[in-house]
Amino acid sequence: MRVARVSGRLALLTEAGAVDVEAASGGRFDADPDAVFARWDELREWAEDRPDGDGVPYADEQLGAPVLCPAQIFGIGLNYRDHAAESGVGVPATPAVFTKFASCLTGPYDTVRLPSAGVDWEVELVVVIGRRADDVAEENAWSHVAGLTVGQDLSERALQLAGPVPQFSLGKSYPGFGPLGPSIVTPDELPDPDDLELSCSVNEEVLQKGRTRDMVFSVPELVARLSAVCPLLPGDLIFTGTPPGVGMARIPPRFLSPGTTLVSRIEGVGQLRNPLVAR
Repeated sequence: MRVARVSGRLALLTEAGAVDVEAASGGRFDADPDAVFARWDELREWAEDRPDGDGVPYADEQLGAPVLCPAQIFGIGLNYRDHAAESGVGVPATPAVFTKFASCLTGPYDTVRLPSAGVDWEVELVVVIGRRADDVAEENAWSHVAGLTVGQDLSERALQLAGPVPQFSLGKSYPGFGPLGPSIVTPDELPDPDDLELSCSVNEEVLQKGRTRDMVFSVPELVARLSAVCPLLPGDLIFTGTPPGVGMARIPPRFLSPGTTLVSRIEGVGQLRNPLVAR
């Protein structure tokens, strides 16, 4: 099942196009995509009983972020060994957790305004919670996941690293700093949801490429560790960390420029294409 926000409305994406869920369900489900996570299991049952083959064509520009109003957004730092190495720090023994504020979320094809000349890229697999997770065991964690989507954890490095205490959450939460989409893909759509290739490029130049199997803390372990501290709620997001290749770690450092397009891809999940302009 692939669930998206099409022209602001909850939709299933099929080979034939987009199915408006409110209309197709006779009003059983609300058109607001953020309202569906509390009824995710019910949506899956309904979708499985639907006949295949219907849907109407849609354009990329109709797709918005599949989640806009999560109760919580968790970011995981240094979750790939090679990224920790390029950052000059050791591999963390426990997840390095920060947050992004929901106002930073934007769509998979939306234009992003760069507030400075120091904005960095970080392609990430993003987990969407579909069932409340409260101190769940790692072996049961996938059953609490609604699906996966593509995300960018854009970061204004000067603010992020300003002392005396780094401002991770602020530096990663300017408007547009959380591109998300193009849809939420349920794990059963993927041959191995624990091993997906992810990459990002600017104007066809590949800047990052990695595989999620190389995460220090896997999706199930992150769900288990986070839910041991605070309940994960339906619709919550987990940005699971980025592979090596970020601009800050390059010699000399390199950052995003207006007039370019940032493309973020995850195997089997989809891609983002975000034009960049000056603020």
